Amino acid sequence: MLTKEELVDIKTLQEICETEGGLQLKLNFDMLESRSGNRKEDFFHFEGGRLAGFLGSYYFGNKVEICGMVHPDYRRRGIFSKLLEQVLDEAKRHNVRTILLNAPTESQSAKDFLKNIPCTLSMVEYQMKWEKTQLPEDHSVAIRPSLTEEDVEAEIKLDVQCFGLNEEEARQYKEENKDLSTDIRLIIEAEGRAAGKMRLSEMNGESWIYGFAVFPELQGKGIGRKALSKVVKMQDEKGFSIFLEVEAKNANALRLYESCGFRSFHSQDYYKVDL
Repeated sequence: MLTKEELVDIKTLQEICETEGGLQLKLNFDMLESRSGNRKEDFFHFEGGRLAGFLGSYYFGNKVEICGMVHPDYRRRGIFSKLLEQVLDEAKRHNVRTILLNAPTESQSAKDFLKNIPCTLSMVEYQMKWEKTQLPEDHSVAIRPSLTEEDVEAEIKLDVQCFGLNEEEARQYKEENKDLSTDIRLIIEAEGRAAGKMRLSEMNGESWIYGFAVFPELQGKGIGRKALSKVVKMQDEKGFSIFLEVEAKNANALRLYESCGFRSFHSQDYYKVDL
């Protein structure tokens, strides 16, 4: 697990890089704060006792996403390349099938670096923020905590059917992330049965919605919109600013989120590394 000092160093470096570049890095602090220690996932480079470079790897079954940064004063010294080599070596030891490098869309330094490694643009992900809007009341859909083994099985099925994981990957991901201290796992119910799920991460006055899915056979019936509206109202009443992420190519999800008051404010590019 990362120490408090390491987390502070990462946060400090992140703030420096984001201010210098006018961008936002996706470092998943909820995951950084809950590392299991089952494998090496975080890679550091220090210069004179100062954190000059950091790369974090985030495993989702047999897929790993990588995001990192180098202090502006220490760039063009090969630090990022050396850290990336370590991350890729570790990922290959765990037999991952997909490696994605994450970079803010507006980062020119990232684009320049990526020209020199074998990778292709895989997807663009939008970060969206909810703007206060009137949402309808509806009692045909319920939201409740995920508590039972049956709930866990429903979550695993949804990950397989909606996010392209195989069952082994879905179970592994569920096991590795079951103790995230900032997480609230929710089950969506409609007509007396589990219809979908979502996960909330609450940190620093912000609530992020992840893993939002409805069983394919129940999609198109308004369940997702009703469930999202309920959760947004719940989080707004708790005083949180509310955010979520969506792939640019997922036009249906994008329209759903926009209809509930979400607006895009930032985007991240994901590059698939050729193994």
